[in-house]
Amino acid sequence: MLVSTPILRLVALSSLLFPLAVTAQRNPKRGLCFTPNSDYPEDNKVWTQPGSELSWYYNYGVDPSPAFADLSQEEFEFIPMMWGVNSDNLDDTSFRDRVTRLVEDGRNITRVLSFNEPDIDHSGGSGIPPRDAAQAWVANFVPLQKMGIQVGLPAMTGAPAGLVWLHEFLDHCSDLISAESNSRTNCTYDFLPVHWYDNFEGFASHIGERVAHFPNTSIWVTEYAYAHQDLEPTQQFFNTSLEYLDRLDEIGGYTYFGAFRSAESNVGPNAPFLNNAGELTDIGAWYLGLDASGVDPQSAAVPWRAPLGMAVAASIVGISFAMGL
Repeated sequence: MLVSTPILRLVALSSLLFPLAVTAQRNPKRGLCFTPNSDYPEDNKVWTQPGSELSWYYNYGVDPSPAFADLSQEEFEFIPMMWGVNSDNLDDTSFRDRVTRLVEDGRNITRVLSFNEPDIDHSGGSGIPPRDAAQAWVANFVPLQKMGIQVGLPAMTGAPAGLVWLHEFLDHCSDLISAESNSRTNCTYDFLPVHWYDNFEGFASHIGERVAHFPNTSIWVTEYAYAHQDLEPTQQFFNTSLEYLDRLDEIGGYTYFGAFRSAESNVGPNAPFLNNAGELTDIGAWYLGLDASGVDPQSAAVPWRAPLGMAVAASIVGISFAMGL
């Protein structure tokens, strides 16, 4: 376990104030699950500093984040997400229409994400029955596919019930498409997002299971971490999983869940990219492709604020309200 020292902390802070002069080669797989910090907006710029290997991001919504709005898709690709559905209007096409408008306005959207953890209705899950999700999918994602945009299946939790949900969803989706074409047609997709918050052995097994059930499909890990662990196993998991994800051909993209300060974390205080002063932790620095910072994730104590899970839930409510969900 690394221990923070004043010199190392000064070096880490200087890397934020004076970004690296040499820009590293960006990793096409490595992305950002972005949770903006309204209390410390300066944190939002850490992820795109010179030297960062991050190449894409999503923010649980359909519009690019203001912090990155001036960056082109080539500089930092934004992938829109349809977080949930309007249960009172399953044929609502607000998501499809907004993505279409972004494309018409010149943003080169090539990929989109669909429903966030619809297999649960708590802790950020969208809680959608498979039949309802299929109807909303046909209304929004099938037309986007016809535009040449790649679409990701709904992102399940790591629970076994998620696989059951996915198969039911695909059956309903295929039924709807077949009814429209008067012949049996399977619902199609381009990649499969997964989430995981336990140890590496379970992580590798989970991905292997998805590869077996969805052969020849690119797997995208859009949320992952080893939650609520001591620092040493947290860092060991991070390093092992990062090497694994970069090496595995079946992995098309991944986003570690940690772009926030330690005190705001709902996955444990040692998992985040930033300590409580906004300095990059070792995990944060490594994820960006920088040298270890030596910063203790729990250093620089701050007054209590609402945990990240509450903040994410509030932002999701705002997204849903804005979309008329």
